[in-house]
Amino acid sequence: MKKVLIFLLAVSIWACTSTQTETTQVASMDQLAERYVKTLLRLGQYDSDVVDAYYGPEEWKPAEAAADSLPAAEFLSEFRAIQEQLQAQDTASLSADEQRRLAMFKKQVLAAITKVEMMQGKKYSFDEEAKLLYDAEPPHYELAHFDSILTEIDRELPGKGSITERWEAYRARFEIPKAKLDTVFKAAIAEARSRTKAHSNLPEREHFKLEFVTDKAWSGYNYYQGKGYSLIQINTDFPIFIERAIDLASHEGYPGHHVFNVLLEQNLVDKKGWKEYSIYPLFSPQSLIAEGSANYGIEVAFPAEERLKFEKEVLFPLAGLNAAEADRYYSILAKIGQLDFAGNEAARRYLNGEISREEAADILVKYNLYQKDRALQRTRFMDKYRSYVINYNLGQQLVREFIEANGGTNDNPEKRWELFRELLSNPYSASMLQK
Repeated sequence: MKKVLIFLLAVSIWACTSTQTETTQVASMDQLAERYVKTLLRLGQYDSDVVDAYYGPEEWKPAEAAADSLPAAEFLSEFRAIQEQLQAQDTASLSADEQRRLAMFKKQVLAAITKVEMMQGKKYSFDEEAKLLYDAEPPHYELAHFDSILTEIDRELPGKGSITERWEAYRARFEIPKAKLDTVFKAAIAEARSRTKAHSNLPEREHFKLEFVTDKAWSGYNYYQGKGYSLIQINTDFPIFIERAIDLASHEGYPGHHVFNVLLEQNLVDKKGWKEYSIYPLFSPQSLIAEGSANYGIEVAFPAEERLKFEKEVLFPLAGLNAAEADRYYSILAKIGQLDFAGNEAARRYLNGEISREEAADILVKYNLYQKDRALQRTRFMDKYRSYVINYNLGQQLVREFIEANGGTNDNPEKRWELFRELLSNPYSASMLQK
């Protein structure tokens, strides 16, 4: 009898130890990637903006419809379990490449947790939200910082009246007629594509479809479909001016969002098998790199003098516009670009509840030279996307500083393209750019 009891006790101890080993076993990053993607896809059923693009296995998509209300505790439990497993990874056995993957994966999961908390009703300040979602610390500016720039613009603008009124009157000379939008944009995209392909190894199958839409909170959007294909939409709610052809062609297409997604799919998903990159969660550190590189990519593909020459010789004639004022127009645009961060200050104060929507719009009118209706549309964007606004200008600044610090300066365009391709093809976040 004693022997039987000893044997049963030994079996019990073995079973207990075996179960404990199984429960504490650390999953691989590939296994965690699958759980992460599937959970994000389910979360996207409760907010259509959560998943910006997905091109992974079809069978990973949710088979069941969404519940009547957000099961936040369920989502948080799963994302936090993934977070713990990532934290438990044996970094000593990882290559430098895998360590970078792990670092970025952790940041993406933290952003997912934060987004669920926000969907649940948790409130973060503008700066807290930017740090948790985008791994970034937005700079602060007093609005008076921008007054000297307004003074320079004031001196350069012709006519009488307020700066905003004179800017709108002057800018009207450069509006693309709606009947010519398709022709002008296709020419701009073709040139941007040609310049990008000369410096990037894009797959033969890559292509896009261009659509003009209305009633959107944004001016342009790229919906990446996978396998090198994008749907690019341009919002025509407001007048579209000649500079927006190159801006949007490059930002949404080449070498911007379209190329960014193509390279991530090609290099990280297809070649390395990192399935977490088969999904693009909009509210994540990936967006700062996506928007920042898309904005910086405009000047990579079209250095200032080359851009102006192409626009004068090709786009202005296609749009039926007179290029005689182009030099002064682009000089003023460059100064207006220096006012960009004023929009972040309007968003910060508005979203933190310090000012009203009208007051936020007034800041945009004064410091970003928006017309009032356009400024109010911009506050719609703030309502919908909140601190996402930092990704455009802060993202562009951080990408530029990173590439220039590593030798990709104006006088070394080949190096700049090389660094730009490397940035688009690998895991990066705001804090990684600053190391």
